[in-house]
Amino acid sequence: MKASVGTLAATSRKRFDSWDVLIHLLLIIASLACLLPFVHVAAKSFSEDAYVIANKVILWPEGFTIEAYKKVFADASILRSLYVSVVVTVLFTIIGMLLTIFAAYPLSRKTLKGRRVLTFIFLFTLYFHGGIIPDYMLINNLGMLDTIWSLVFPLAFSAFNLLIMKTALTSSIPDSLEESARIDGAGHFRILWSIVLPLSKPIIATLSLFYAVGRWNTYQDALFYIKQNVDMRPLQLKLYYLVIQASESFQLEATNVQLSNPEVLKASCVVFATLPILCIYPFVQKYFVQGVMLGAVKE
Repeated sequence: MKASVGTLAATSRKRFDSWDVLIHLLLIIASLACLLPFVHVAAKSFSEDAYVIANKVILWPEGFTIEAYKKVFADASILRSLYVSVVVTVLFTIIGMLLTIFAAYPLSRKTLKGRRVLTFIFLFTLYFHGGIIPDYMLINNLGMLDTIWSLVFPLAFSAFNLLIMKTALTSSIPDSLEESARIDGAGHFRILWSIVLPLSKPIIATLSLFYAVGRWNTYQDALFYIKQNVDMRPLQLKLYYLVIQASESFQLEATNVQLSNPEVLKASCVVFATLPILCIYPFVQKYFVQGVMLGAVKE
């Protein structure tokens, strides 16, 4: 009997170990599928034109050079676009989080009358949208074309992030805390500032990262709204104009230097545009993991 139990335990352990190895392999493959394309692009950005043209660059630079980055930094328009992207992303994230917090907090309180109807109105916007033409007409009528506000206000609020924030506040902020604060004479703003926000750092960091990355990677609205004022083009739009170039001879707007192969310049611009987000992510990773898992387990 004891031998049978020992054999069964060994079989179960072996089966668990097999699944464990399989899961690790799948995670490694998925991680490599996300990482290797960026490594390939980075390798191309540090390689000489001849090796890139011959398709000899895979995961390691061939003929290491930084000439492409010198040309990028020598182009004043790219540095100006980087500055515009940073300013727009910071304003966008701050305004988006303020709107999300001020909308999610009252909707998470059970004492708010009509909160189900209001939540449905926000949810409705996730499924139905006016379209690009009405958006453009609205921005034009408001006089925001070719201004920084056309890149900040239209997308500064996300109903999806609102629902995430509302769910997090509902599940993580006990009603007893609010009741205790009210007994002590605290109002809504005092409760929000002293109780809700300190306890919501993980979800705030997570949604801030969502807003920042989403704004940083977006270029379509700038393509529509920034036409005449070239100085207001964000970095991603600048990168878009570089990527769509099909000719072998490529010329930067602010220099007279030409590259024999535009792929090297494109790769260097991709790395240049991605590095700021990669530098910020490690500082919010802890809060990001906590925010993603928030509310995943019910007691």
